[in-house]
Amino acid sequence: MPVNDLYRDYRLSWFGQPGESSDVVLMSRVRLSRNFARLPFPNRADMKQLAAVQSMASSVFSDIETAAGQEFDAVGLDGLTELERRVLEEKDLISESMLESTQYRSAYISADRRVSILVNEEDHLRIQCMAPGLDLTTPFETASRIDDAIEAKLDMAFDERMGYLTSGPTNLGTGLRAEVFMHLPGLAYTRNMNSVASTAQQLGILVQGIGSKDNETPGSFFAAMNQMTLGYTEASILENLAGAVKEIIAHERRARKALLLYSKDRLEDAVWRAYGILRYARSLDEKEIVELVSKVRLGIDLGLLDELPPEACADLLLASRSEYIKNLSGSENLSPPEIDRQRAAMVRRVLADHGREGIT
Repeated sequence: MPVNDLYRDYRLSWFGQPGESSDVVLMSRVRLSRNFARLPFPNRADMKQLAAVQSMASSVFSDIETAAGQEFDAVGLDGLTELERRVLEEKDLISESMLESTQYRSAYISADRRVSILVNEEDHLRIQCMAPGLDLTTPFETASRIDDAIEAKLDMAFDERMGYLTSGPTNLGTGLRAEVFMHLPGLAYTRNMNSVASTAQQLGILVQGIGSKDNETPGSFFAAMNQMTLGYTEASILENLAGAVKEIIAHERRARKALLLYSKDRLEDAVWRAYGILRYARSLDEKEIVELVSKVRLGIDLGLLDELPPEACADLLLASRSEYIKNLSGSENLSPPEIDRQRAAMVRRVLADHGREGIT
């Protein structure tokens, strides 16, 4: 895939695509934090030391490609426009902390976009691998192969008692952070999210809303992740998270059945109203898109709406992001009303791409 498609394509093969339990789970992600021995963490390093880290990472670039079994784009962040950086951040291919400090910072992004290795983020290396649905094993195995290939050539900061040394104390030990992103409208509508999140926390799993503000989570999208890594094996971390997520999935499916049984007419009306707005609205803001897509996706999963495949909803979410819209237009100076108009037009384009002929 050409590097320019990083900024222009709105599809990601790991987000909202078919996979295990993909009626509830949008994607799974595994991150490994690593630091080179005898060099300070990026937040304490000077420019010369950051340059040394980037040079060391570059020296194993071909080994990374071999371990992953595919080619990578080496993207220097200081060579991108601010809009291009923000598009990559919207797609979770780089982190927010890399938007401003760009010198000697880079990202290695795989051809299928399922692997992103960040150089000089909070740690010297952050290896992140993604997969659709509930699948922590595949991304972990890929991340481990890449990690092994790097460690075969370069020394890592490691302590026999503390494990891998990282800039953040919660990553000490394995350096492993695993996350599962879920769509939980059933639990949200039946007001059971707080009790489910509280139970998960007792198992060492943090469940929080995505894009939440003032205790409000637009569209009922949530992430579940491990809270600690020190003193645990990688296998136990992944097993614990997967087990907790499977319980959440079971609760969500029961809540959806209850909604269908007791509130089908009202739910069906809400789903089709949301779909109608997406099809015909001429101005849409980003929060509104998330809420509408959430209702449409629930309708698809419950068999109330068969106009779209499930993966169209992921495309709608990605194609309607503000920085993506501005970058596609070639102008970072679009006013909010202009962005909202172009966002609505992009939604109609995505619906047309998924088989809705005649939508204009």
